[in-house]
Amino acid sequence: MEVKLWNDKREREMYENFAELYAIIKATEKLEKAYIRDIISSSEYETECQKLIAHFKTLASTLKDIVPSIERFADTYKMDCPAAINRLVTSGVPATVEHRAAAGASSPTSAAIVAECVQNFITAMDSLKLNMVAVDQVHPLLSDLSASLTKLSILPPDFEGKTKMKEWISRLSKMGAADELTEQQARQLHFDLESSYNSFIAALPTAGT
Repeated sequence: MEVKLWNDKREREMYENFAELYAIIKATEKLEKAYIRDIISSSEYETECQKLIAHFKTLASTLKDIVPSIERFADTYKMDCPAAINRLVTSGVPATVEHRAAAGASSPTSAAIVAECVQNFITAMDSLKLNMVAVDQVHPLLSDLSASLTKLSILPPDFEGKTKMKEWISRLSKMGAADELTEQQARQLHFDLESSYNSFIAALPTAGT
């Protein structure tokens, strides 16, 4: 006898999202343990961790009304994944990024600002992927990103991310709130965000410097 977990398309999508969230948490836990045990390199860890964090943030945002607490979700499904919860929910950035931030920290808040910058970069890129291209959707995200980059003293004044975000904010300010970016503009903005993000990660000091 076939047992159905859902009654309609909406319920089916919800359970599929639950399964994906479960898989992301489990994968992150395994990745954290592999990194701690030195099974994978720092660069491999960072690349995979960034992907998992980005997917997690997008999915958590989609499920925020159904799953208000990730910790409670993990507890409900008996997931013993403390390292994953710390990485995805508490930290929000790979351990390698935390270490680089700590290495160049001029104050205890530097690591927190780095985490804020990473989150703002990922949120802005994810929003474009979800076709959120109206000016009143894009402008606040870029403003938050620009503000967080400005707060980070280890970045030079002429850092390309700061410059590009200011250019985009200026461009958007001349448009109406309901105006939308064209497909070409959205692609260019995503490219600029991705390029700036890579430069941002590269600009963080390495441990021991």
